Amino acid sequence: MNIRAVYIDSSVIGGYFDTEWETATVELWRQWRNGAWRFVSSTVTAAEMLGAPEHVRQLFEDTFPAAGLWECGVEAELLAEHYLTAGVVSRKYSDDARHVAACVAGGCLVLVSWNFRHLANVTREAGFNAVNLLQGRPALRIVSPLELIYENETEEL
Repeated sequence: MNIRAVYIDSSVIGGYFDTEWETATVELWRQWRNGAWRFVSSTVTAAEMLGAPEHVRQLFEDTFPAAGLWECGVEAELLAEHYLTAGVVSRKYSDDARHVAACVAGGCLVLVSWNFRHLANVTREAGFNAVNLLQGRPALRIVSPLELIYENETEEL
């Protein structure tokens, strides 16, 4: 069985404790613990966690040991700049572009986010993928945890 890697952004980590997103997020973590997913994240997320409440930071640290975080290196920074130049997101939200760039540069094809405004929506996904195509990069999916937790269901339709 090939366990698929999924990039987790900071909104999902915070969603673990948010009443609106808690049920799906906790289920996603349960599936991860049971081996359905391989969670990855980056130094972009780590930087965003610095201002988070203690319990959110603790979940992040428990889930992503520091040695397991992807660096947002030169390759990812250049790709993020392409997203920003193309106007996929504004410079005010450059960390969102950096999340996508870290995900793509790291070779992950699925980014998980509760950020529907700047990441998990059809228009933004198309914009990021248009830039990826122009840069010789693969397309990625940007999904909410809800879209993943039912991925492995085998119930007959």
